[in-house]
Amino acid sequence: MLLKRKPKNRRFGRGHVLDVKLRTREVRAARIKLLSTALAVSIGTILGLYLLWRSGEWALDQFVFKNDVFAIRELDMQTDGGIPAEQLQKWAGVKKGDNLLALDLVRVKRDLELVPLIASVAIERILPRTLRVRVAEREPIAQLKVPRLTPGGFEFVRYHLDESGQVIFFRDLAPLNPPPGSTNENLPFLTGVNAAELTPGRAVSSPNLKAALRLIAAFDHSPMAGLVDLQSVDVSGPEMLQVVTGQGSQVTFGLDHPEEQLGRWRVVHDFARKNGRAILTLDLSVTNNSPALWLDARAVTPSTPKPQQPPRNRKKHV
Repeated sequence: MLLKRKPKNRRFGRGHVLDVKLRTREVRAARIKLLSTALAVSIGTILGLYLLWRSGEWALDQFVFKNDVFAIRELDMQTDGGIPAEQLQKWAGVKKGDNLLALDLVRVKRDLELVPLIASVAIERILPRTLRVRVAEREPIAQLKVPRLTPGGFEFVRYHLDESGQVIFFRDLAPLNPPPGSTNENLPFLTGVNAAELTPGRAVSSPNLKAALRLIAAFDHSPMAGLVDLQSVDVSGPEMLQVVTGQGSQVTFGLDHPEEQLGRWRVVHDFARKNGRAILTLDLSVTNNSPALWLDARAVTPSTPKPQQPPRNRKKHV
């Protein structure tokens, strides 16, 4: 009977296993309850925040964005140039009755500044019912014509440039009051321009073109203003500008320091007048002297400079 096994205490073993199983079930139940509670709290919080957000949105719509108290009744649109207020209102996409607080001012400002004629825009809400818009227009200082192919051949297309080099298509000037021809007919012509550089609504990048615009802008405030008039500026030369005046002179300018060169032009002009001569050609691009060719003033038909055109209906905002 040496191989006979001793009986084990099975009762003790079963009690230990049952105890472990009970504790495992209690832990699992506690975890499920905790997870359910957390999930319920999260869902309740999200639902509460959503309802709060929707309630706030409804309140804003009812008491602010759809409230007739803030409906626009006065559109105060002013410009320093000649664009009519009705045209500005059309471009802005704003009308009376629109909600002042719901209006997207960034959108209005962007839409107006996309118009080639407009340089900058300032917009202000004046509660409860007024929208104020102030517009600074671009003022053309030069004009040019370039050929364009058409089904029947070609035609010349007219452009204008302001002092910053912004390209303005001639037909874009149509909304101006008075008509563009009455104020821009005496603007200097730019010649030798590459037509590929001209994109309406964008500024030119050519150094010669930019220099020509600086020269034209500086001329109006220079000692030569009122003595001669700039008829054309050729920008095709390398590092120089060829100016032709209405009095028949040809003057060469460098690209930099136009004010200094205009001052030297006045000195030479006064010298020529004092000695009974007229300037045929003058090279101001040379810094240490000013080579010139002269004509006898008596052989030149007198020409009266065209009157300077004042800025186009420029007004100051009050």
